[in-house]
Amino acid sequence: MERESIGASHAASTAAASVVRRATVSDEPTVVDALLLAFAADPVMRWIWPDPQQYVSAWPRMVRTYGGQAFLHEGAHCLDGYLGAALWLPPGVHPDPDPVMALLQETVSEARQADLLAFFEQMGRFTPEAPYWYLPIIGVDPSHQGQGHGSALLRYGLRSADRDTLPAYLEASNTRNVALYERHGFKVIGTIQAGGSPTSYAMYRLAR
Repeated sequence: MERESIGASHAASTAAASVVRRATVSDEPTVVDALLLAFAADPVMRWIWPDPQQYVSAWPRMVRTYGGQAFLHEGAHCLDGYLGAALWLPPGVHPDPDPVMALLQETVSEARQADLLAFFEQMGRFTPEAPYWYLPIIGVDPSHQGQGHGSALLRYGLRSADRDTLPAYLEASNTRNVALYERHGFKVIGTIQAGGSPTSYAMYRLAR
């Protein structure tokens, strides 16, 4: 899941100014706030929670439930000034499906539950079997998008995969960002779509 639409030409000239650092547990509240802004117009997230009050209430809880282990495994990264963040999960660390599904059942309308369950089942079909680094959430504050910050976050996070000579995996929840991930070595390996949902893209990057 991700949220940044990047203008490639401008991004290339400003990426060098993006300062990324590891985020600690003490950074978690501000990182979650930054991701709340980043995903406010994300097609998949707003399909899940179309009501603004639903989204503002549920998405921060989902960030912690789905990607929060990144803070415990040195996989949480943020831009200087909390302009954006990425949550990476190392090999062997995965979101716990039980609290994730419990949260979705609690916060998503009953009419959307069946399609959402099918959507997550499709996500599971593309999960790699071999060890890999997983990027469940990455986003940049909308007022700072198009400045190369998403690329900077990706480069910083992919160092771990390259250090370990392991592949990386993500689901792109915004069609406009597929090209961004492709520039960093990811390739689309399948699409995820159920009922009236937007399309998400399973993307895999070979070990380097």
